[in-house]
Amino acid sequence: MSSHKEAPGISFDPAADNTDVYAFVSTQDSNDVVLIANYLPFETPAGGPNFYEFGDDVLYQIHVDNDGDGLADISFRFRFSTELTHPDSFLYNVGPIESIDSDNWNRRQFAHVTRLDHGSGKVTELGGRLACPPCNVGPFSTPHYERLAHEAVHDIGGGRFFAGQRADGFYVDIGSIFDLGDLRPFQSLHVGSMLPNMPGVNGLKALNVQTIALQLRKTQLTAGGRHPSDPTHPRSTIGVWATASRQHVRMFEPDGDITDHGRWVQVSRLGNPLFNEVLIPIARKDYWNAQVPAHDKQFARYVAHPELARLLPALYPGVFPHLEALVKSGKPRADLEAILLTGIPAGIITGFQNFTGHVEADMLRLNLAIPPTQHNPSNLGLLGMDLAGFPNGRRVFDDVTTIELRAIAGATYPLVDNSFTPDPAAGELTQGLTSSSHDKTAKHTVHFLSTFPYLGTPHSGFYNPPNDKPAPAPPK
Repeated sequence: MSSHKEAPGISFDPAADNTDVYAFVSTQDSNDVVLIANYLPFETPAGGPNFYEFGDDVLYQIHVDNDGDGLADISFRFRFSTELTHPDSFLYNVGPIESIDSDNWNRRQFAHVTRLDHGSGKVTELGGRLACPPCNVGPFSTPHYERLAHEAVHDIGGGRFFAGQRADGFYVDIGSIFDLGDLRPFQSLHVGSMLPNMPGVNGLKALNVQTIALQLRKTQLTAGGRHPSDPTHPRSTIGVWATASRQHVRMFEPDGDITDHGRWVQVSRLGNPLFNEVLIPIARKDYWNAQVPAHDKQFARYVAHPELARLLPALYPGVFPHLEALVKSGKPRADLEAILLTGIPAGIITGFQNFTGHVEADMLRLNLAIPPTQHNPSNLGLLGMDLAGFPNGRRVFDDVTTIELRAIAGATYPLVDNSFTPDPAAGELTQGLTSSSHDKTAKHTVHFLSTFPYLGTPHSGFYNPPNDKPAPAPPK
């Protein structure tokens, strides 16, 4: 998965677990950028009586690098506080929650948002006591849920802010991928398989996450407040990643209270999807989570020589002969290093670049001067000739699993070596597993929105059918 339970340590701390990061130019206003960070994986909609929420003891952050050094120039910080209205009740809500300030909602959560400009050390308060929506419990507890969510969209600092539960926008057949890559559409070719090919299964089709979303002017994110208009300009691209931190000391008191003390320590981070998940070896995953992108050169060898590229020919004998020869040659994967660690330099793809410099750092790289694709965007991003899609930032619907698996299989290697011919399977890899509008894995999964906060209405604990169709509208 993109970053769900991707490291041993963070798998025991879901409230601090980054699951996905998105960065894209808004389709509502091309002067704006949308930054989204998701946390807390595998939220089952009916997970009461203590439903999901952000951790009051976690420091959540979205970082922006606007000079290409792999260090944050701007950090947006989010802290949460929770209040009880009926402390003597065991219920999440004692009646229908008709509004986000309803007294019937027993456990309300509020966000406090600040901006840190690292160069000057200036801290700007963007908003305090910003109400979050409840989880989508069901039609009696949370009637007209879309209205509740709309009430939780706040105007802050010249932009918009939302924090609360959303439908998980990531889709993948996680059950087959981690069964030694036994991809259902190709399983008849898998070594030792006796099963016929079949469509993929979306392992996340009815699950939710906790979302932090910002929509801000481009000029609020660039160095010197410039408004990028030239896609070829080296400062048109920003780097984006998210983190979660906990305090250094945790104390468990005899009365059941838990208190935290000391400096903040980073325990989770995420830039490019699947980076820690697929590329970093298990013994170093928790260490990777504690690092800043500027220190990622130490992990570059795992990008240049990915383990999965060695596994695919072994798992699918005879299917990837060109990839097998490339792996045996020992040549570093300069295509993957560009996509994931430096950005793609100008001149490789006509009319496109998102190069941030030679510092190797795992960040989403977004060229702010490239306008959003308003009509018929491709969820394969650059592989689908859509310059506004991944790895140029990441939109909520981009099929990053297909893009990255095809890239690892050699589909992008001709960018740096015209003599290399990808295996036909590299272009077909995961087709029917995760991607395209007709794919059964993605169909009916996430109900994306065309407006802020873009991720769909969370799945209801009461209405959550196995076919994942949207819940019926409540009676008026």
